[in-house]
Amino acid sequence: MRFVVISQDKPDAEHLRLDNRAAHLAYIEETGVVELAGPFLDDDGQMCGSMLVLRVPNLQEARDWAASDPYAQAGLFQSVTVQPWKKVVG
Repeated sequence: MRFVVISQDKPDAEHLRLDNRAAHLAYIEETGVVELAGPFLDDDGQMCGSMLVLRVPNLQEARDWAASDPYAQAGLFQSVTVQPWKKVVG
């Protein structure tokens, strides 16, 4: 089943994102459940959040994955939403 994880960064937290980026990317690679991922950009083109599509068996596993993300562990996010998602196009 697919789930989308939408996260918004805390204000002025770019240093947290940059400091933890390598660990975040390694986590994505190591876990092997991310089908699609990328940052949101603000009006100045700076990263300000994330969207990921996970393929895991259930909502709890998606929530657990999101909570274990090094970005989340570092306190980067102001908010995180995890919900089921159905791929229709693409």
